[in-house]
Amino acid sequence: MVKNYKEVLYDNETFHTKNLILRKFKKEDAPDIFEYGSDSAVLEYLTWEGLKTIDDAKNSIADHYWSRPGIFAIELKSNKKCIGCIDFRINPAHEKAEFGYCLNKKYWGHGYMTEALHAVLELLFNKLEINRVEATYFTGNEGSGKVMAKCGMEFEGTGKAEMKIKNIFRDVVHYGITKERWFSFIGG
Repeated sequence: MVKNYKEVLYDNETFHTKNLILRKFKKEDAPDIFEYGSDSAVLEYLTWEGLKTIDDAKNSIADHYWSRPGIFAIELKSNKKCIGCIDFRINPAHEKAEFGYCLNKKYWGHGYMTEALHAVLELLFNKLEINRVEATYFTGNEGSGKVMAKCGMEFEGTGKAEMKIKNIFRDVVHYGITKERWFSFIGG
């Protein structure tokens, strides 16, 4: 049975990878959040409408959603900058989780999101004992699919005109990975 992530994750728990720290958001992150949260290139394939002002960024940090267990700021160790976020939501009845992420476009193509996702998958399968993790991306955002594939996730199909975001019907590409596949992928 899946562990209750609210009981397993501590309020200020952080996860360190080679280049990143996954941690709770801080009020000092507001300028960094505004930088990527107001960028049309970052927002193009997200259902999130984004931020209009720096005050929106400050308010988002204070918002209960951003402070719940399972949502992490992605901090780059080399410059202590919040370069994005990654979160997961658990469906305990089915022992599965789904995740989402976004990253400042200045940091695309460096492997940082793959590194962050790998850490989250490790947390979900090892510490929270999830059986399955799934995610989607909208066609046109194939870079997101590459991140998922690099973490061992498998393509499971495409839903045609499945969702409407920003007034455009988008095909939705589905990826997933089971606990068994994860341990095989990492050699465990």
